[in-house]
Amino acid sequence: MTAPSGELQPAAPYGTPDAPRIAVRGEAHLEVDPEIARIGVTVASRGKDRRAALDDLTRRNAAVLDLIKTYGDAVERLETGAFSISPELKDKGRGERIQAYHGRVHITAELTDFTALGELTTRLADLELTRVDGPWWALRPDSPAHREARQQAVREAVQRAREYAQALGTSLAALVELADIGAENAPPAYPQARGSRMRSMAYAAEEESAAAPLDLEPQRQYVHAEVNARFTMAPPQL
Repeated sequence: MTAPSGELQPAAPYGTPDAPRIAVRGEAHLEVDPEIARIGVTVASRGKDRRAALDDLTRRNAAVLDLIKTYGDAVERLETGAFSISPELKDKGRGERIQAYHGRVHITAELTDFTALGELTTRLADLELTRVDGPWWALRPDSPAHREARQQAVREAVQRAREYAQALGTSLAALVELADIGAENAPPAYPQARGSRMRSMAYAAEEESAAAPLDLEPQRQYVHAEVNARFTMAPPQL
């Protein structure tokens, strides 16, 4: 059936004999050093009355923040998360009899100086009723490694398409489409880089002498990029 005059004709999905299409996928895998390290700090307190627990929590929280801030530019971000103070009821007896109060504050610090990281985590873990979790190694969202992976994926797609065309004794003519995997249907999911899982460092130490700094080896980060590409090529002589 012929389309009415002036109506757009649908594009041929697989090209034409005069302009054959090649569809390829380009991929890139990079292994790079991390750029940042995050640690989580949990400050706790316990007291027989609410005010005592709150005062101890306030004092310990201030000590943690003051210590982290002494590292200056090595700390790129410092944030306080959840805060809680809750009663602990006695197991036995009738009524709502409170045995103690528990307080907690969660702090997150992001560091770029990995030399200072080992010393800071050790000093934090040495504080009273202070827990340290981490580090989580990561790249920044705007890291050049992501751009390099995408560019390598594009170059790999072009090279693959060119090899297909050469196998047919012809050459590429034009780029028809270039897209991230899943870009046509849904936003692509960016999985967490491997090697960034949590490591629990320590809980409060009782010794008065300073502990030796931890020797922390940064975990390499894996960056992956994929693209779909479609090209036209000059008609091959088959």
